[in-house]
Amino acid sequence: MSVSLKYALYQGPVLRGLGEALVGAIKQRAGIGPAPPAVPGPVHSLTVSPRPRDLIDAYIRHVGGDPSSYRGRLPPHMFPQWGFPLTGKLVEGLKYPMLAAMNGGCKLTIHAPLPDDEPLEVTGQLVGVDDDGKRAILDQKIVTGTRTIPEAVVAHLYVFIPLGQKNGKGDKKDKPRVPPEARELAFWKLKSDAGLDFAKLTGDFNPVHWVPRWAKTFGFRNTILHGFGSMARAIEGLHRARFAGDVNAISEIDVRFTRPLVLPARVGLYLRGNQAWVGDAPGGPAYLEAKFTAKKMGEA
Repeated sequence: MSVSLKYALYQGPVLRGLGEALVGAIKQRAGIGPAPPAVPGPVHSLTVSPRPRDLIDAYIRHVGGDPSSYRGRLPPHMFPQWGFPLTGKLVEGLKYPMLAAMNGGCKLTIHAPLPDDEPLEVTGQLVGVDDDGKRAILDQKIVTGTRTIPEAVVAHLYVFIPLGQKNGKGDKKDKPRVPPEARELAFWKLKSDAGLDFAKLTGDFNPVHWVPRWAKTFGFRNTILHGFGSMARAIEGLHRARFAGDVNAISEIDVRFTRPLVLPARVGLYLRGNQAWVGDAPGGPAYLEAKFTAKKMGEA
């Protein structure tokens, strides 16, 4: 069943933030705008009103979680819904071709639960740039808390920007695959509209995720799933199958998006130790790889 379009009505701030990022990228391409900021860049902040509970529950169900496990709280992996409005401001003035930027991964650290009935205090900052001449990786830090629980959730977004081909042969590395010995924890059938549904719930309406013609202009045979959509499903799959439904079990997860996940798709979640993959099958291509840290017994 598709997600109701009514949830798109909650996404105004995210759409404005993504629009600002697009305008900034176009200006940068045209040579307009200030000089690149120093790193670390300035801190930007905003206050977000409590998220509607029906939106929260619909999001949790969509990514395979149980809303009853999040009574009175927000799933931390939902942070793009309130954090994305800041991301455009974090890259203002950068010299890089932001229209070519891709989501490379995310490290999510969970210090405390996020209450769902308090305004969210959100800050963002560009804290690092790794540029080797072939690609740049921007490290954007998004911190979410409340007045009573500051810095409850810290996310580092890794934005990958290709900088063009260099002379000579490249040092292309083999892309990750699911280890043959990895154990399957979950299996999902993702429909063609999975990207559009995730966009309705988070506000990330990048057309590569829901407009087939647009996706094809970038070389994909169809739309691709949001990286954060894969990450949220992986986290909820770990909660359910690895930690017996305990949504407090994971204190940190470091995720890399290693291949575009073209829709529709049939993919699984695979586990080996404290590592997880989303892929086709053991030994097959991996679209996501992650390392996670579980809380010790007795920790809150």
